[in-house]
Amino acid sequence: IDPVVTLYHWDLPWTLQEKYGGWKNESVIDIFNDYATFCFQTFGDRVKYWITIHNPYLVAWHGYGTGIHAPGEKGKITTVYSVGHNLIKAHAKVWHNYKTHFQPHQKGLMSIVLGSHWIEPNKSEDALDISKCQRSMERVLGWFAKPIYGDGDYPEELKNELSFLPTFTEDEKNYIKGTADFFAFSFGPNNFKPPNTLPKMGQNLSLNLREVLNWIKLEYNSPRILIAENGWFTDSHVKTDDTTAVYMMKNFVNKVLQAIKYDKIDVFGYTAWSLLDGFEWQHTYNIRRGLFYVDFKSEKKERIPKSSALYYKQIIRENGFFPKESTPSLQAQFSCDFSWGITESVVKAESVASSPQFCDSNLYLWNVTGDGLLHKVEGVKLKTRPAQCTDFVSIKKQLDLLEKMRVTHYRFALDWSLILPNGDLSVINRQVLRYYRCVVSEVLKLNIQSMVTLYYPTHAYLGLPGPLLQTGGWLNQSTAHAFQDYAALCFQELGDLVKLWITINEPNRLSDVYNRSSNDTYQAAHNLLIAHAMAWKIYDERYRPFQAGKVSLSLHSDWAEPANPYFESHAKAANRFLQFEIGWFADPIFKTGDYPTTMREYILFKNRKGLSFSSLPSFTQEEKQLVKGAADFYALNHFTTRFVIHEAQNGSQYEFDRDVQFLQDITCLSSPSRLAVVPWGIRKVLKWIKKTYGDIDVYITANGIDDQSLDNDELRNYYLGKYIQEVLKAYYIDKVKIRGYYAFKLTEEKSKPRFGFFTSDSRGKPSIKFYNNLISNNGFPAEYSICNPSSKEDECGFCLFVSQKKPLIFFACCLFSTLILLLTIIVFHKRKRRKRYK
Repeated sequence: IDPVVTLYHWDLPWTLQEKYGGWKNESVIDIFNDYATFCFQTFGDRVKYWITIHNPYLVAWHGYGTGIHAPGEKGKITTVYSVGHNLIKAHAKVWHNYKTHFQPHQKGLMSIVLGSHWIEPNKSEDALDISKCQRSMERVLGWFAKPIYGDGDYPEELKNELSFLPTFTEDEKNYIKGTADFFAFSFGPNNFKPPNTLPKMGQNLSLNLREVLNWIKLEYNSPRILIAENGWFTDSHVKTDDTTAVYMMKNFVNKVLQAIKYDKIDVFGYTAWSLLDGFEWQHTYNIRRGLFYVDFKSEKKERIPKSSALYYKQIIRENGFFPKESTPSLQAQFSCDFSWGITESVVKAESVASSPQFCDSNLYLWNVTGDGLLHKVEGVKLKTRPAQCTDFVSIKKQLDLLEKMRVTHYRFALDWSLILPNGDLSVINRQVLRYYRCVVSEVLKLNIQSMVTLYYPTHAYLGLPGPLLQTGGWLNQSTAHAFQDYAALCFQELGDLVKLWITINEPNRLSDVYNRSSNDTYQAAHNLLIAHAMAWKIYDERYRPFQAGKVSLSLHSDWAEPANPYFESHAKAANRFLQFEIGWFADPIFKTGDYPTTMREYILFKNRKGLSFSSLPSFTQEEKQLVKGAADFYALNHFTTRFVIHEAQNGSQYEFDRDVQFLQDITCLSSPSRLAVVPWGIRKVLKWIKKTYGDIDVYITANGIDDQSLDNDELRNYYLGKYIQEVLKAYYIDKVKIRGYYAFKLTEEKSKPRFGFFTSDSRGKPSIKFYNNLISNNGFPAEYSICNPSSKEDECGFCLFVSQKKPLIFFACCLFSTLILLLTIIVFHKRKRRKRYK
């Protein structure tokens, strides 16, 4: 371990303060130089990095201005800048001393640690706001950096605004400038916490370390930079579970790494602050900044490593952030009958055919008077042809898009409120049903099977028929019976063409709508479960025998990862999140016929503590029998991984009952809507489903990412490749019975994050080709696809020849049959003539 030695970190001997007034007196400059000489003579043979003064800005402002640091003087502003002046001169003198007398044989390097904030404009395009930010940085960092790394003088901003600012002579300027072998930089809470000491100029303080490193690069000619102090703090009651500090460390170190990798900034080292908890100046012992927890009340003052120490150790070992690939990439394929799909949300039906020339019986003459218009011929009626599915213009558009996707399956949702506007069978919109039947039948002509979702609610559009909404929606159990009737109608009208059904999409996310209280949330969920089970049962009894389809519901199934892997409470919180999010609906259907035990017990635990008055509804014995087993496969929508911490919460809300909070991990790639891209999360959730619910068929019914780019959506390409690779590992290595993968989604809406492969005006994106390749290869084959036509040709060349030459073979057979018939007739007549002759 190389020592980086600071000569002065705010520990001026009290004698010098009493005798000279501390750094207010120029005499201390020579005394400081004498002290430095002694240190160079004593330790210089072993020290290669020297720091003269740590953060002179805080010494001047808080030591001699606000008085919150030693020596605690509340002085005039002129004193603050006089102290700063002396600190700069003291640093320069020590640097020249070392350069002249010690560096030639000790070979060390020297700098001064400068601390700063970072500030961003309120309006990024406003030149005035930008100039205010520049002035703010010059007042703080530039105050000391420009004399040392610039031209030896203060920034013009300070000189113009502060008439009392001390001045350097020309000799002093030349003496001061260039007195640092590298740029030592401090960035942390001390630069943000104290009030009214940083000139913000009405702009925004920011923690973006990458941006301030860029500013240093641009202002001071790309110096070599050492992050000499960086860290965060926790409250005094926090012992070793300093998760916030861990995530701040991730943030800062990741920003440094980005600055090195993308901005080509020469950062050669990073120093975490600090090793131990200690006395934190004006905060005394009320905050802790150490990597090691110190029990100040114990006799031995034990030092215990915090999670930040363990995490920092990991960063050092991996020299950054090593990708958490579960296993190396796999070269393999899915089964040949694997379903490759694309998902669409609710498909809005056209009310009437959009091609009137096929259903309008009138005769028209065009441009009779030269006006370019059609003129109806009165009294003449034509015979029209029957309505056809191709009359619907929107279906043609869908078919065009699907053909380009080259998928085998298309998942889309019906609109319940359009099909049954009254919520019951009293009024059935046959035209809408016909439209949906046309969608399915026309898609089938492209050899694409449909997976039809009966009910697709969102927090913005609940999708219930108006009368049902007015009577309480899903809080009213009669809605479940109405849903059963609706499902039966759809099975009856479309079931001969549809083999895969989803009853309800993401019922476990309707907590966003029924959130007045936790009991509302749980009651709505209870009725949704009953509705699904009733729909499944009616299909199983009445339609499955001759339609032979499969029915399930699709659950939002994001993975939960402990935000801090070093603490059991976080692992428990992650498991609790999975039980409340997925097990809430999956346990009753795929396991016990009842809600998860973990969920019930935790809610009861909070009830006893008086932290919640929530209660889960109870299933009757009959309902348990109805719900248990009411699914033919597990369907999941997966988009991201959530990083979870335990955080006790008070109140009767579904979100509070879970006692979890989420953290954003800066080291994860994330989308514009802040979805973390964590490919191994989908494999983990697939393994968890198999472990929890057994060896059941699984369909991934939605998986995708928002990518704002229209011309080069490489984030989507990356996401698809990495996530499908992890799905393949789950299928091939973990033996999860994955039957299909559906990318989300076909088209996007203008007002929503861009998840679509096609824009709202049907323009395709480059990711279509990428997904096409995955589909045609059926995964990631090593050399060739076992499902490709080329391999089938080897197995059955004759079969391929027959399939390709059907018309020719048919013509040849006809010709051959005609010849045989002709020959037979000729032979027959010849024999007849011979008999006559005889």
